[in-house]
Amino acid sequence: SCIYFVLVLLQVAVTSVLAPEMMDPIQSVKPKNSRTLMVNFILKSGASHYIIRVQSTNGFFREDSVSSSPAEIHSLMPYTEYSISIMAVNSGGRSQPSLPVTAKTVLPPIELTSSSPSNDSITLSWSPIASAVKYTLTIYKFGSDTHMKHNTSGTNLTIPGLDAGSLYAISGHAWDLEGREGENSLYINQTTRPPTPTSVNVSMVTNSSVAGIFVSWDEAEQAYGSIQYHVISDQNLTCNSTSHSCTLWAAGCGETHTIQVTASNKAGPSQPSAPVLFITYPCPPGSLQLVESPEGNCTLKWNPVLHADRYEAFIKRGDGGEETCNTTRNNCTYHCECGYTYLMSVFAFNQAGSSPEGEVFKYTTLPCCPEGVAVSAVSTDTLEITWAAARGAELYETRAVDGSDVILCNDTAPVCALSDLSCDSSYSVLVAPCNEISGCNRACSTHTKDTAPCMPMNLQLTLKNSSCVGVSWTAQNRAATYAVRALGGDGVHSCTTSGNSCDIAELPCGSTYEISVTATSAAGQSLPSYTDKLDTEPCCPLNLTVDQVTQAMTNVSWSPARGSSSFIISLTSSRGHARCHTQESHCLMGCITCGTNYTVTMEAYSQSGQKSNCTYQGFSSSPCCPSGVRLYRMDGNSLRVYWRSSGSSHAHVTELLGSSNNYTCTASPGQNTCDIAEVQCGDVYSVVVPLAPEGRKVLFCAHRLYSVTCSGSLVGTVVFRGKRRATSNIR
Repeated sequence: SCIYFVLVLLQVAVTSVLAPEMMDPIQSVKPKNSRTLMVNFILKSGASHYIIRVQSTNGFFREDSVSSSPAEIHSLMPYTEYSISIMAVNSGGRSQPSLPVTAKTVLPPIELTSSSPSNDSITLSWSPIASAVKYTLTIYKFGSDTHMKHNTSGTNLTIPGLDAGSLYAISGHAWDLEGREGENSLYINQTTRPPTPTSVNVSMVTNSSVAGIFVSWDEAEQAYGSIQYHVISDQNLTCNSTSHSCTLWAAGCGETHTIQVTASNKAGPSQPSAPVLFITYPCPPGSLQLVESPEGNCTLKWNPVLHADRYEAFIKRGDGGEETCNTTRNNCTYHCECGYTYLMSVFAFNQAGSSPEGEVFKYTTLPCCPEGVAVSAVSTDTLEITWAAARGAELYETRAVDGSDVILCNDTAPVCALSDLSCDSSYSVLVAPCNEISGCNRACSTHTKDTAPCMPMNLQLTLKNSSCVGVSWTAQNRAATYAVRALGGDGVHSCTTSGNSCDIAELPCGSTYEISVTATSAAGQSLPSYTDKLDTEPCCPLNLTVDQVTQAMTNVSWSPARGSSSFIISLTSSRGHARCHTQESHCLMGCITCGTNYTVTMEAYSQSGQKSNCTYQGFSSSPCCPSGVRLYRMDGNSLRVYWRSSGSSHAHVTELLGSSNNYTCTASPGQNTCDIAEVQCGDVYSVVVPLAPEGRKVLFCAHRLYSVTCSGSLVGTVVFRGKRRATSNIR
């Protein structure tokens, strides 16, 4: 190993190059910035590079390899003193360090922050730098050659007098105790705040019925960068714009706004513009109401509106007619016609413009009074009223007033009948046209009409004699004439009076009359009174005949009698009387005494009980029939008829009636026998002795039957066979 070490040393000695000689002292050391020193030195021939040794008193040591001069030593500490020496280096090594020189780095750069508190100033601030005694700041405006420097010992500075909205470049450095400038800071850019907007104008705009406040101003000229404008109202409305106008939307009517415009850029907002007081257009007038006057004028009223300088009312009539009214008051009067519907709106105006459309007030004037009103009586308690249709009327209210009595009729047609009116009354009739909206026009003219008289009541009939009736009644009419009317089969009988009674004369017998009373006045005729019936006394039969049927019965018959419905016939004598009650025109009466004179009377009754007493010529009954009649055979072929004498003064006619032969004989008054000769035998004979008073033969005396036999050719035995009833006049 020793041998090997010797060989190496020999080789090195043979091939080594000497290291450079010690460098000359460093020519100069200058700070480039607070962390860099610029070292100037003389280059050494044969040196490949150089080593700069940097040392400080606080133990810092560092060697930097450099290739040429000047050389920069970086990453030093600001404002620190360093001992600097340099060594040359080649392949043989490094030289001895040069004599050291002392150099001190400068103060570090200040770290600027900036702002623009106003549109003509910039405020700068920085952190203090140790060992700095003052600071210098340099500012210049872009686009200008103007530079300004400002010195201060503080750590902030406000630079006034700048141009608004301009861009400035700013840098600064500190000064140390040795009077050296520290490292310059980097330039920072700062824009001053924009100029305050001027010439602010305000007006109203609308968009889709939304109101806004349009604000415009003069745009800043030659201002740097983009400017944002901010418009604000004290009513919490805002808007932003990059141009010279902006709209504050959703502004209300009648509002007072204080409006200001602020311009903003990166530096901040400008001072607000001078406040502009702006009043929006007025709110639409409300509470519209209309007062209609009888003179044909209408006054439209509304509530006053704040901030309104004047009002304009628009009136549109239903037929298309239009009218406007300008006023500074809160009412407007215009001519309005009846029966029209008006649409009215009111706009308020001020310097900002017109209010929005508000309430559209609809008003229908009272309907027009109808023309051609005619009132006529169609019955005693009914008035018919007709008129021409009135404009604006949907319904007509017809009212008839008589004191406290009010009768109403509502109808859509121009005709009305008012019924159930009081008779003999004066009614004031009003036709009031109505519609659903405006009601009824009751200011129309009234018409007076009297109703017909009241119907006479409580009719009383008094039959004064057989042909005259007195009629009386009650009535409370003011002025009326009364007509009494008696209607019967023979026609009409009447009388007229202004009082409450009247007589009707010359009425025939046996007639039925319906009697009524009617009142008449200038207003018309009343209803007839309730009808009362009157029967005049029935007529007496013109002819009456009394026929004797049997010795004790008569048959009384008579001709028809008008108005008579039943009869009572009486035959009266001193020896008794007979009576019969019948509805027929004949009556069979018994209990008649033969040979008696009777008085004949009749009572004729109507259906209502009216009675007429009728008297007729007297009646004498027939003489009494003979009794005890016998038939005796006489000599030869003769027969004698015998009867009991009755003392009658009448002659007697004797009849002998057979099947083949009839025989008669007459006896003088006072005689009671009569002989009949030459009688045929062999037959049955009926024997009767009838009376013949005044030439009339009494037919109702009884017959006796006898058989007459023959004795040879002569009359033989006479045999009584019985009786046979006589014929009668009974009907």
